Amino acid sequence: MCTYMNIIFFLTPKKDVEYVESDFTIRQVVEKMEYHHYTAVPIIDTQGKYVDVISADDILFTLKNYHFNWEKAMKVNILTIKPYRSIEALTIDKDLNDLLKIISNQNFVPVVDDNNYFIGIITRQSVLKYLKQQLNDYQKYQSSN
Repeated sequence: MCTYMNIIFFLTPKKDVEYVESDFTIRQVVEKMEYHHYTAVPIIDTQGKYVDVISADDILFTLKNYHFNWEKAMKVNILTIKPYRSIEALTIDKDLNDLLKIISNQNFVPVVDDNNYFIGIITRQSVLKYLKQQLNDYQKYQSSN
């Protein structure tokens, strides 16, 4: 396995990723997450720069702890919610070792360019598929020798 491999190999580009913008309300985010059956989505600002990831748990705990009702959620900006844990993005120049340090603890890793513009995500599933294929190839190689 090539651990110095650039992570671009695993990238799902921004055009194929569901994300929310920093000016969305809580309700807009909930509706988008519900529609796509996601438990977390990246937040980008209006210029396209990465902000953070918001999860359904973050929203649920905020609604509960601050006694939001659905009417209030229609008006409150998503950035008023502070994520339980901040998800740091990787820059596109990182390698597989950098990615593996992070991907085991979350479903996806946001990817940005050198100026922090959001360019896509890498899913844990794509990395696991790759590693499985590498293992299968190695086992075939071992059995043929």
